[in-house]
Amino acid sequence: MQNRPDPDELLKHVESEETGRGKLKIFLGYVAGVGKTYAMLEAAHQRKEQGLDVVVGYIETHKRAETEELVTGLEVLPRKQIEYHNVTLPEMDVDAVLKRRPKLVLVDEFAHTNAPGSRHPKRFQDVAEILDAGIDVYTTLNIQHLESLNDVVAQVTGIIVRETIPDRVIDEASEIEVIDLPPDELLTRLQEGKVYIPEQASRAIDKFFRKGNLTALREMSLRRAAERVDDQMRSYMQTRAISGPWGASERLLVCISPSPLAEKLIRTTRRLADELNAEWIAVYVEVASKPENNPANRERIGRTLQLAEELGAKSITLSERSIQEAVLDYARKNNITKVVIGKPLKPRWQEIVTGSVVDQLIYASGDIDVYVISARTELNKPIIPSDWQPHQPIGRYLLSLGLVALSTLLGILVRGDLEPANLVMLYLASVVISAIFLGRGPSLLAAVAGVLAFDFFLVPPYLTLAVSDTQYIVTFGMLFIVSLVISSLTAQGREQAEAAIRRESQTNALYNLGRDLTSATDLNNVADIVISHIGQAFGREVVIFLPENGRIHPFASSPNYQPDENELAVAAWTFDHDQPAGRGTDTLPAASIRCVPLRTSNGMVGVLGVHPKESGSLLTPEQRQTLDAFTNQAALAVERASLAEQAHQTELLQATEKLQSALLNSISHDLRTPLVSITGALTSLDEQSESLDDENRRSLIVTAREEADRLNRLVGNLLSMTRIESGAIKIHSEPDDIQDAIGTALEQLGKRLGRHGIQVNIPVDFPLVPMDFTLMVQVIVNVLENAVKYSPENSLIEISAQLMDKKARLQIFDRGVGIPAEDLPRIFDKFYRVQRPENVSGTGLGLSISKGIVDVHHGIIYASARTGGGTVITIELPLDEEYSQ
Repeated sequence: MQNRPDPDELLKHVESEETGRGKLKIFLGYVAGVGKTYAMLEAAHQRKEQGLDVVVGYIETHKRAETEELVTGLEVLPRKQIEYHNVTLPEMDVDAVLKRRPKLVLVDEFAHTNAPGSRHPKRFQDVAEILDAGIDVYTTLNIQHLESLNDVVAQVTGIIVRETIPDRVIDEASEIEVIDLPPDELLTRLQEGKVYIPEQASRAIDKFFRKGNLTALREMSLRRAAERVDDQMRSYMQTRAISGPWGASERLLVCISPSPLAEKLIRTTRRLADELNAEWIAVYVEVASKPENNPANRERIGRTLQLAEELGAKSITLSERSIQEAVLDYARKNNITKVVIGKPLKPRWQEIVTGSVVDQLIYASGDIDVYVISARTELNKPIIPSDWQPHQPIGRYLLSLGLVALSTLLGILVRGDLEPANLVMLYLASVVISAIFLGRGPSLLAAVAGVLAFDFFLVPPYLTLAVSDTQYIVTFGMLFIVSLVISSLTAQGREQAEAAIRRESQTNALYNLGRDLTSATDLNNVADIVISHIGQAFGREVVIFLPENGRIHPFASSPNYQPDENELAVAAWTFDHDQPAGRGTDTLPAASIRCVPLRTSNGMVGVLGVHPKESGSLLTPEQRQTLDAFTNQAALAVERASLAEQAHQTELLQATEKLQSALLNSISHDLRTPLVSITGALTSLDEQSESLDDENRRSLIVTAREEADRLNRLVGNLLSMTRIESGAIKIHSEPDDIQDAIGTALEQLGKRLGRHGIQVNIPVDFPLVPMDFTLMVQVIVNVLENAVKYSPENSLIEISAQLMDKKARLQIFDRGVGIPAEDLPRIFDKFYRVQRPENVSGTGLGLSISKGIVDVHHGIIYASARTGGGTVITIELPLDEEYSQ
C-alpha cells in the first residue's frame, strides 16, 4: 500500500492521454540565431520520411539560404493576407490548416503578435485552436518571451519584451527541445551576417547581443528546460508509485494592490511556485473602511488578477477591515505556507504615521513564511497615494476655496461680536461641507486655506499673518489638525458609502434577475428576462444564441437589434470552443460583440452576446465579473427551461404511447368481432353452399354486409380522428336546414335504431344554420348511436331545436342509464368510456369526433343529466355565418 500510485497524478495522466488533443513540441532557444527553425525543419523532414503527413503552416526563413533549402520538399500552406492601414500583412491561415487537417503542422515564432483583424491577437492562441482539433504542432520560442521572466529579462538586458506568452502554454507542451549554441559561436554567426544583415547585426551586438546578456539568457533557457524535465520525472514517478523523497506540499499566496509593483509580484510568485512545484493564489484585499473608488486603480487591479490567472494562479478578492487580518485569516484557513508581498513604495514617514502592512504581516504571521519583494529603481521612488492625488474636475477646488471665502466674509461681519476662537467653527463647517460634497482633496485644501484665512482676516493684527498673542498659535495648530481629521473621516465615510452603493447595486441586480428567473415558465420568458436585466445593468444590447440541429442560432435579442453574420460567426466560435470571444477578449477582439458561453455542469446550453450601443465602450473588470455572475444564472435558467420543455415532450410522448396502447386495446376487440363474423359467414358460404337453403344463405350475406358496414364505420371514425388532430379537417360552410341533416342522419342509422322511437321537434320557421352538412350529419349520427347504445329497447329518443342568443341549439334526449356527474366533463375525451357493469361495445371515439367537428364550426357541445333519468347532449352553433367559416 505504501507504493500505491498517486490517484490525482494517475487521473491527470489518463485524462491527458484520452483528450484527443494534438501534441505540442517547442524548440526552445535563448535568442534569435541559435538554429531553432533549422532544427524544427530537420525534425519535420525526419517525420515525413517516417510516412507522417507534414505541412508548413508558417515559417520565417529571414532569407537564410540553408533554412530556405530545408523548406523545399515540404507542403507549404498559403498565408492569409490581412489589410491594415493600407498595408498587407501575411499571417498564418488557421482555417486552411484546420481544413487540410495534417498530422503535423510547423508554426514558427510561437510568441508572434498577429495583425489586427485576425481571429486571435497572438499566434500561440492560433496554435491552441489547432491543437484542440487534434493536430500536432512543432513551433519555436525564445526564452525571453515567457511572461514570468519578463521583468528578469528587462533587468538583465535593459529591454522590455512586449511579445510574451503565458507560462501555462509551455507547461502544457508534450516535449521541449533546447536548441543551444555557445555565445561566442552565436556572436561569430552574427558578425558573419548569418543572423541579421550587417547594419542590423552591429546594432544588435551593441544593444542586446552582448556576451553577458547572452550568457544570462542561455542560463534561463537551460534552467527552464531542466525544471520541465524535473516536473516530468516527478509526474512519472508518482503515476507509477516509484518511491522518492517527496517534499511537503507548498501553497503560496501573493498580495497585490494597484501599485506598479504588482505585475512583478505576480511573475516572481509564478517562478517561485515553479521552483517549489506549488499551487499559488493571487489575492486582492479591499479594505472596508477605505474602498478603492479610483477607476484607473480598479482597472489596474483587474489586469493584474487577469495576468495571475493567465500564469496559472487562482485569483480572489477579499473584503475585510485590514489587509493583514484578511491575508492571514485566509492563509490559515487554506493551508498557505508562504506569503509574498511587495516592498512598500510610500515614504517612510507615511509608514510611521499610518503603519506598515509588511511589518504588521511579518509580526502576526506565526509559522507562515513571508517573502518581501523589492522593486526596480524606477519603481522605488515614493509615489503619491491615490487618496492624495488631485480630484477632477478642478472646479471642485475652486468651490472649496469659495466656501472658505464665504466663511471668512461671515466671520468679518461678526468678528466684533464673537471671540476669534468661536469663529473657528465657520471654517470647520466649510471643511465638512467640502469633504461631503467635493471629496478628500478639496477638503484638505479647505483646511489649509481656512487656517491661513483665519489668521489673516480674523486674528489681530488684521490683514497680516503676524500673531500678536502666542496663544493663537495653538489655536491655528488645533484648527489645522481637527480640520485634517474631520476631512479624512468625512471623505472616508463618503467613499465607503459610494462603495456600498456600488456593491448594493450589483447585488440588487443579481437578486432581481434570480427572483424573476424563478418565476419564468418557459424558454421565451427566460430569454426575455435575461435580455431585459442585462441590458439595463450594462447599458448594452443583448442576444441569446441557442443550438438547433447542431448549429447555433439567435433565439432572442433586444428590441431593434439583430446580430449580423460576423457576430453570428463569433457566437459559433464561442459555442464550438466553450470560450469567450469577441470584443475585449483574446479571440476575434475586433468584433463588435462580446460572446460568453452559457455553461452548466452538464455542458454548453447556448451563448450570450452583449453589444455596446456606442462604439469604444469596453466592460471594466468589475463589469466582466458581474456579467459572469449574470451568465451563470442565465445558463442555469436556460437549462432548467430546456429540461422542463424536454420533460413536457417526454410526458407528451408517454401520453401518446399510452394513447396508442389504449387505442390498440380499445379497437382490437371491435376490429376482431366484425372480422370474425365476416370470416365465419364467408367460410360457411364457401364450405356449406350446397347444404344451405336460400334463407340461410341470405342471412349469412346480410350478416357479412352489416359487419362490413360496422368495420367501415370504425375505420372511418379513426380516420376522422386523425384528420381532426392533425388540423387537416376543413369545413365548407353553407346555410342548410337542420331538419334535413337530422333526416339524413336517421336514414344512415337505419336498422341500428332498433326498436327505439324517434321524436323530432323542430319549429316550422327555424332558420337555416351555417354548417358543413356532411360533417354535421356525422355529429348527429354519432350522438344518436351513442343514445341508442345506452338506452333500453322501446325507449323514446327525442330531438329538438330552438334559437337562443343568436345560436341554434340542437338537443338529443334519451332515457338511458345516464352518466355519473364526475364523468360528464370527460366523455368527449378520446377513448374515454364510462366504466359500467354491462359490457357495451365501442371505441370511445364517437363523441370525441363530434366535439372536434363542432369545435371547427366555432360551436360547443356538452352533456348534462336529464330529469327523471337519462342524458341530454346539447349542440350549439353560431347563426352568424362569419363565425363558421
